[in-house]
Amino acid sequence: MKTVIHNARLVGCSAEAPCQARSLGIAEGKIAFIGTEPEGFNAERYIDAQDNILMPGCVDLAAWLREPGLDHKATLASETYAALASGITTLTYQPEPAAMVGNSAQFNLIQDINRQLGYAHIRVLGNLTQDLQGERLSNMGGLKRAGCVGVTNGWQPLQSLRVQRLAMEYASTHNITVFIYPLELALAAGGLVHEGAIASRLGFAAIPSAAETVAVAQTLALIEMTGTRVHFCRLSTEGSVRLIRQAKAQALPVTADVAAHQLFLTEMDIADFNPLCHVRPPLRSERDREALIAGLVDNTIDAICSDHQPHEIDAKLAPFQQTEPGISALETLLPLTLRLVEQGDLSLAQAIAKVTSAPAAIIQDPAGTLQLGAPADVVLLDPDYFWTLELDSMLSQGKNTPFAGWSFNGKVTQAWLAGRHIYRME
Repeated sequence: MKTVIHNARLVGCSAEAPCQARSLGIAEGKIAFIGTEPEGFNAERYIDAQDNILMPGCVDLAAWLREPGLDHKATLASETYAALASGITTLTYQPEPAAMVGNSAQFNLIQDINRQLGYAHIRVLGNLTQDLQGERLSNMGGLKRAGCVGVTNGWQPLQSLRVQRLAMEYASTHNITVFIYPLELALAAGGLVHEGAIASRLGFAAIPSAAETVAVAQTLALIEMTGTRVHFCRLSTEGSVRLIRQAKAQALPVTADVAAHQLFLTEMDIADFNPLCHVRPPLRSERDREALIAGLVDNTIDAICSDHQPHEIDAKLAPFQQTEPGISALETLLPLTLRLVEQGDLSLAQAIAKVTSAPAAIIQDPAGTLQLGAPADVVLLDPDYFWTLELDSMLSQGKNTPFAGWSFNGKVTQAWLAGRHIYRME
């Protein structure tokens, strides 16, 4: 259906099509025009978006979607619909031991299920090593031909730095990005929380910041050796931000992201043993949190992601150290990002870019920008809509969030995926 959305404030345009215009046309699943409706366009539907922001759908670099394999935690149906209603039109699937992506059949199964649903696009990261066991390399060439946008071992450890070197060299031969979760296991020593005063008072085994920064440094040394394109996932420490900043100054092929919750929570939030704040990497110090925001501001950190990890209720109903890490975070990615604008940390255009064009560039996806010919994955956002996150109203199957009760400004009211109008806020 040919559609014209007019009277909107456009945010997230390309340099070739700046956002002074207030109208955008959709035809055949793509953005057909920005600005004045061309003669003969013959739209079948007009949307008056007065007082709304029209922006590209968000591209989330980290969603643990669980299906197939962990359907008791979440399904593609529940999570992709929750994503769309939250302004996310592209999700990056993360492989994990119970939901791996080691061959084209597993890749195709995910896409077949999702194709029938049609709520959001799913881009897939394949296994870096066979069965994510960290020993033998996966068939990266086959995974790329199947359609994987990168490879990773997630939080599963690699047997040695030699395996990591070989994996990075092999990835380079296939021109595929390696997604690294930086953690030096020996230093982490099975810890759960950030090493600091709070961990000492609570008596928890702790993870020093150095466990992450050492892993970043090791990987940077291997990048200099192999030239591999690497994306660093979920930075959490000041030291990591500093190292990535230096690496970019040296023009190494690196990018990085941060989970939205790391920008608002710190180790202080576990002081009451709240298992909803049990995350990996752990919530760090206030100094680390400020360094992460500074990294976003100067583009050391390219993107903000949800790191969405839905869990069943029982996974969080236990003493802190017995619970599973992770936050159900699709529904807070965009609201928390917009809060950075309210705080004056980022401009609106910068904040939107961190969840749209920047992550899209990392996975080399054509989405994430309002430009002629781009996929019509767009959302309307009412910036003045004041709302409170309630567990009962969450659409994700996972209700494990520490942000319940938080109030936000800005709500997605309508969404289009490939030109199809498939969400309207009730």
